[in-house]
Amino acid sequence: MNVGLYGPGVRRWTMTERGRRHVSAATDHFAIGPSALQWDGRTLTIAIDEIGTPLPRRVRGTVRVTPQAITDHVVTLNPEGHHRWWPIAPLASVEVALSEPDLCWSGPGYLDMNQGDAPLADGFRSWHWSRAPTPDGAAVLYGGTRRDGSSFDLAWRFDGGGQASAIQPGPTAPLPKSGWRIARETRSDRGRPAALVETLEDTPFYARSVVRTSLGGESVTAMHESLSLDRFASPVVQAMLPFRMPRRS
Repeated sequence: MNVGLYGPGVRRWTMTERGRRHVSAATDHFAIGPSALQWDGRTLTIAIDEIGTPLPRRVRGTVRVTPQAITDHVVTLNPEGHHRWWPIAPLASVEVALSEPDLCWSGPGYLDMNQGDAPLADGFRSWHWSRAPTPDGAAVLYGGTRRDGSSFDLAWRFDGGGQASAIQPGPTAPLPKSGWRIARETRSDRGRPAALVETLEDTPFYARSVVRTSLGGESVTAMHESLSLDRFASPVVQAMLPFRMPRRS
């Protein structure tokens, strides 16, 4: 269960990997150790009870995600079909009620899922993803380089009913490298450069950021992710992972 909280005095990170005996799953329920997800046909309720790292601070509470619409837009990311991505709810409302730390808020959100039959590092070298709200829905950009050197470059708009339509965004817009020197990029209309607003997560192989860009003449603010799987697969990074992602067999 990965939880990231960002804000003055409330930064928390949890991502404990758990073995088979700590996991149970059904069509409407998924438990991971003391945390669980429950789907009632309308709302996904996420009950969180985790200990953060590297500082052992608890994160406990509930997140409720209610999709505005659920899409059937499942995308295969490589020719072999080993990796798939499903933007389940490009538009959703989110209610957060935490007791540790003591935080409550609500607002717009997003829900997606990656699924695969092989390790990500076997299929990809890197990727960049972003999601931005637009006046009539949301836009999602997803591009990267596969392990064989070929690339994929996907871009869609989703309307309020969850219907997807392909778009042609502007040219590649470079962003400053992260503190760990991870390359970051997005797409923006010609003549309107993208800008880095804030870096939320900066790790040896992954960066989560807020960026400002332009799509179809509209200025948008997006949640952005860059992932280097070459860096992730390196022995040095693998040796560092247990300090950030402890394992419970």
